[in-house]
Amino acid sequence: MTIGAIAKEAGVSVPTVSRVLNGRSDVAPQTRARVEELLRRRGYRRRPSRSRTRARLIDLVFPDLDSPWAVEILRGVEDVTHAAGVGTVVSATHRRAEPARQWLHNLRARASDGVILVTSTLESPLLTELQRHDIPLVAVDPVGGPTLDAPTIGATNWAGGLAAMEHVLALGHRRIAIIAGPPEVLCSRARLDGYRAALAAAGVDSREVPVKEGDFSNQSGFDCARALLSMAPEPPTAIVASSDQMAFGAYEALRQRGLRIPDDITVVGFDDLPESRWSSPPLTTVRQPLAEMGALAARTVLRLAAGEDVDSPRVELATSLIERESSAPPARA
Repeated sequence: MTIGAIAKEAGVSVPTVSRVLNGRSDVAPQTRARVEELLRRRGYRRRPSRSRTRARLIDLVFPDLDSPWAVEILRGVEDVTHAAGVGTVVSATHRRAEPARQWLHNLRARASDGVILVTSTLESPLLTELQRHDIPLVAVDPVGGPTLDAPTIGATNWAGGLAAMEHVLALGHRRIAIIAGPPEVLCSRARLDGYRAALAAAGVDSREVPVKEGDFSNQSGFDCARALLSMAPEPPTAIVASSDQMAFGAYEALRQRGLRIPDDITVVGFDDLPESRWSSPPLTTVRQPLAEMGALAARTVLRLAAGEDVDSPRVELATSLIERESSAPPARA
């Protein structure tokens, strides 16, 4: 009998059962009584402290390893694990179920102390398996799932989207197009909602602002920008992209169309990847603290592995607008 099974039967979260086991006071009396009764009835026995048998390894799992933001998250994780004398095992599921199952098999074999998950592609049975083996788990946006019963580390994506669109509107743009991320990904929806909130506050009907959905890649940004440029007799005076990579793809589409940035069209991204300041022109974007998110995730999973509780199940680090040379007032009305 595991705490995951107890939590399911009691209709509560795994952290709630953990708080009851640790004698924490922040549990409602009725909930505490129900959980304690189930623990007694099911004969639950706490496992020996993980600290006695810790492997000094943390697993870091991405959907793919070809993304610059993955490198930034890894950098933050490595800073913390190296200082703690803990190794980091990096894996990629490649957005398919079979590699995820293989990764889980390897995880059990090496008795990893915890998992930092930067992917939404693991199937529910695999997540259940992690909980069944009582393996500490922390999820990192940009692709954390809404029903994942684990601590999550993210960024203020809605506020970042709001700031990006407010910047474009303040410059005087009204013919604006949006390259959004995948709709099934939480951070994509939050950024798009932030864009639309800024448009509504400025009296702009968001239904009249064309939106194309990419997958955060350069190629999808290129394809979406080409499609947006072909949708109306006149091109938009500004494109707001939900990732820097998609913004860079848009750069190439605009270049092929003979449009100059920002003389003919403004482009704004999201992430503030290192290459954003070195692009031509340097990209105005929203800084997402990716390395800091990775570092906090590593500190959190190490605390869980040591049997400690976390302060909050959900932490969002602040985003900020970085103004560079890819944004300017529109050249024409």
